[in-house]
Amino acid sequence: MAEDEEGLTADEKVQRSVSRSLRRIVTGSVLLVVAGSWGWMGYYELRPGEAAIVLRLGKHVRTVVREGPHFSIPPPIETVEIENVDDTRKEEFGFAGKENQETPHERIAEASMQTSDNNIVRVNFAVQYRIKDAFAVRYRLADPDMVVRDAAQAAMREVVGRETVDGVLRERRDAVTAEVQDLMERLLDSYDAGIQIKDVQLLDVRAPEEVQSAFDDVIAANQDAKRLVNEAEAHRNELIPRARAQRSELVADAEAYRASKIAEAEGAAQRFTAIFEEYRKAPEVTRRRLYLETMEIILPDVEKIVIESGTTQILPYLPLGSRSGGAPK
Repeated sequence: MAEDEEGLTADEKVQRSVSRSLRRIVTGSVLLVVAGSWGWMGYYELRPGEAAIVLRLGKHVRTVVREGPHFSIPPPIETVEIENVDDTRKEEFGFAGKENQETPHERIAEASMQTSDNNIVRVNFAVQYRIKDAFAVRYRLADPDMVVRDAAQAAMREVVGRETVDGVLRERRDAVTAEVQDLMERLLDSYDAGIQIKDVQLLDVRAPEEVQSAFDDVIAANQDAKRLVNEAEAHRNELIPRARAQRSELVADAEAYRASKIAEAEGAAQRFTAIFEEYRKAPEVTRRRLYLETMEIILPDVEKIVIESGTTQILPYLPLGSRSGGAPK
C-alpha cells in the first residue's frame, strides 16, 4: 500500500486516509449496532404471575419467577419461553342441568360411576388447578389439560368405587372431594407434571333419571328420620336439664331437712342433759317442775269439768259434755 501511495499527491493521500477512516468508523458503528441489537435480544421482562424458562442450546438451565427486567445470552445460544403460572385453570366433567334425551351420550358416560354397593350415580364435578413448574408443563406434557382430565377421571372413579351410594349422595361428599384432590396430586407428582390441584368441587351428584324418583323417596325418608331424631334430641336436651335442676332442688331440700333434724336432735339432747344435771341437784323440785310443765302442755286440749267442793247432788248423766270438743252446757 505504501508503494501505491508513492505516486500520489498530498491531496490524494489525505483523501485516501479520510476514506479509510470513514470506512473503519462505519464498519465499527455497524458492528456496534449489530452487537447491541443482538445483545438487546437477550432482554426480557416478567410481569406478576409469569415464569421464564431459559434454554441454552436446547438444554434447560433455569426457570426465572422473579418479576421485573432480566437478561440472558441472546439467541441462538439461549432462548426464553414465558409461561403464565398464576392463572387458575378449570376443567368440568359431566353435564349441567337435568339429564334428558338431548344430553350428549359422551357426557353421560363421563359422569356415570359405580359405587361399592353396585349402584350407578351421575357425578358432575369440577377441578381447579395451577402451574407450579413451568418447565415440566411446557416440555414434559404434550397436553396438560388432557393429563388433568385423565387424572381427575381416574381419581374420582377410584374414590367413588370405594364409597356407598349414600356416602356419595349425602353423607361423605366432603370426604370424597378431599380424597380425590389428594389422589390427583399424588398421580400428577408421579408423572412429574408440574401441576398443583387447588380444589375439587362436586357440582351435582344424582341417581340416573330412570330411578331418580325412588332415590328421592329414600332421601325424603332419611330426611324425615333425621328430623325425628333431631326433635327427639331437642326434647331430650330439654328434659335432662330440667331433671337435673329438680334433682339438685330435691338434694338441697333433703340436705336442709337433714341439717334441721340434726340441729333439733342436738338441741333436744342438750336440753335433756341440762335437765338431768338439774335433776341430780334437786330431784324433787325438778320432778315437780317437769310435771307442771307437762300439765301445761296437756290440759289446754283436754275437756275439763269443775265441781265445787261440798256439792252432794250430781246428776249421773253421760256424756257430761260434748264429745266433739265443745264446752259443757
